[in-house]
Amino acid sequence: MSLVQTENLAKIYGSGETAVTALDRVNVKIDAGEFVAVMGPSGCGKSTLLHLIGGLDRPTSGKVCIENVSLGDLSDDKLTELRRRKIGFVFQFFNLIPVLDAVENAALPMMLDGAKAAQAKARAREWLTRVGLENRLHSRPDQLSGGQQQRVAIARALVAEPALVLADEPTGNLDTRAADEIAGLLRQVAEAWGRSVVMVTHDPRIAAYADRIVFLKDGTVVDETRLNSQNGNGAQVIRGKMNALAE
Repeated sequence: MSLVQTENLAKIYGSGETAVTALDRVNVKIDAGEFVAVMGPSGCGKSTLLHLIGGLDRPTSGKVCIENVSLGDLSDDKLTELRRRKIGFVFQFFNLIPVLDAVENAALPMMLDGAKAAQAKARAREWLTRVGLENRLHSRPDQLSGGQQQRVAIARALVAEPALVLADEPTGNLDTRAADEIAGLLRQVAEAWGRSVVMVTHDPRIAAYADRIVFLKDGTVVDETRLNSQNGNGAQVIRGKMNALAE
């Protein structure tokens, strides 16, 4: 069963002669527990697609459905509620609050949704332990490495038990070792914890952790590739596809 489905999704910025088509009739499906990477040349619409799926922006036409609910049919208040409860977000630059420790940062989504502080912090400690930060619960962001900060961000994304995690270049600000650790953790989010993960990335090595790659070019889906995790050449396959798109 598809958790996410887009139907003829389009986004146009501006109007008239200055109009720019970011997405043009995009149809994608993401199953429950599936890890999907979105790739393509710069400016192809990757982040726009992620923002529309996450309800951070409204499409010009077409629709996004999450668990068969069309986001376009929701009021602003209902859309905000769906984002808080059904979707977790992970960004390139972590977006942690500097004066809060790891538990307080991770607990924020639940507290903003009205949960009691004790309940939210207990859930935050649980998820921080799952992502390997049980010894850094009370560290502030400036006391953590980049990889550790991104682990806090992933715990924050999962604390409300969402069905969907959206990650926009989550390894783009990390060194190679930390990037591999975060990509492996996102795979665990899908494989072991049953969440759907949609990740925008430009790095074939990181994309190879996914189950499936959706390739965009000029705002349209031009290819989809399902990876075989057993053959170990996913990054090579992806590089070949990306080189073909660049031609």
